[in-house]
Amino acid sequence: MRCTNCDTEIPSGASFCPTCGERLPESDAMAGGTPGELERPFEPAEPAEPADERSAEPAAESPAPADPPPRQPSEAPARDRFVDAAQAKQQPAPAEAERSLWHGSFSGKAMVGHFVVGGLVVVALAVLYFKLWTFGKALMWTVATFLIIETILWAWLMVRKLSVNYELTTQRFIHKRGLLSRVTDRIELIDIDDVTFIQGPIERLLGVGTIKITSSDQTHPVLELPGIDSVAEVADKIDDLRRDERRRRSLHIEAI
Repeated sequence: MRCTNCDTEIPSGASFCPTCGERLPESDAMAGGTPGELERPFEPAEPAEPADERSAEPAAESPAPADPPPRQPSEAPARDRFVDAAQAKQQPAPAEAERSLWHGSFSGKAMVGHFVVGGLVVVALAVLYFKLWTFGKALMWTVATFLIIETILWAWLMVRKLSVNYELTTQRFIHKRGLLSRVTDRIELIDIDDVTFIQGPIERLLGVGTIKITSSDQTHPVLELPGIDSVAEVADKIDDLRRDERRRRSLHIEAI
């Protein structure tokens, strides 16, 4: 069969000319094939058979999956926190202004025992004078002996009182000694290892005593402070301050 427009040979069963696109008569198109085979009218597909009712039913509910375990925090943040805490621990504590908390020197109460002994000596010598000499001469030597002993004791007291001076601050214990020339020693509270105090019978009645400080200081590994009034309170204050200073610097209380 040939196209009526361009006279081109058309294959059998074609509806259009492959060269010019001319539509062929329907009778010519059907000549090349069986009717209904080339152009089959569109037939809608039959609806599918409904699935089995059992298959239409929702599947049996399966058990809900268990909740996943809580997510553990990453080890990296914990390690970072540990490093930060260690670095903060190693950093020195902020500097604090040094404050003076106590001043002291040799107390006259510590000399009471010496004055009592001096009085007993005067009485014993007076008895001896009155046995050996006449009343007038014995009385004169008794008064002279009393004045000499009392003068010596008072002079000794003033020298001891003026030649030593103690000061306790929040960071150090300062010890000054000397009458004409003065030497000042400083002991860091953190270097103090032990604080004790000693009292005699009369000193216990008067509340005075000697404080003994043991430290790692090279100049005064053992420092004795005689004649301290309210000795128990002062010793406790020194001990509390040295503990606080060691805690502040993150050191062990008993030993470094």
